[in-house]
Amino acid sequence: MGLTPDEIVARVTALAPDAIPAPAELVRGQAVVVVPRERVLDALRALRDDSGLAFDVLADLTVVDYLGREPRFEVVYQLNSLSQHHRVRVKAGVPGDDPSIASATPLWNSALWAEREAWDLFGVRFVGHPDLRRILMYPEFEGHPLRRDYPVNKRQLLVPERDPIDRPWYPKQEGR
Repeated sequence: MGLTPDEIVARVTALAPDAIPAPAELVRGQAVVVVPRERVLDALRALRDDSGLAFDVLADLTVVDYLGREPRFEVVYQLNSLSQHHRVRVKAGVPGDDPSIASATPLWNSALWAEREAWDLFGVRFVGHPDLRRILMYPEFEGHPLRRDYPVNKRQLLVPERDPIDRPWYPKQEGR
């Protein structure tokens, strides 16, 4: 049986002193903590490596755009512990004038695609990501379509059809 949300929050704040519990955001019995963006990688590593918490799965990573508020963006990490049967949501604010945060790819491989998607759709750059390029939109697409200030009537460039063998979207690598 897993820890209660209050026990998880207490343990998280002990491991990551910069983490702030968000009790008003207790959703469906799940613990929620807010961590400063400068310390998010340290906090995530502590949550993964602590034997009592053992958050071994990054189940989801997304971005929320709070246009008109600072920090404008919030990167949200959904962590699960398969062995302990509990979960936590970790949030980190990211300012609109510098939308960047450390990549979680050194901790969980599941961050590879999720961070690419968040970059593509919201424009939050994940520093240290090994392959941060568009994943859903084509390379010539201008802007980030899930930002709240993205102009819905914006016309995008028409690009010619590509043969995926002759002209792939990704750069060709040696040995392939």
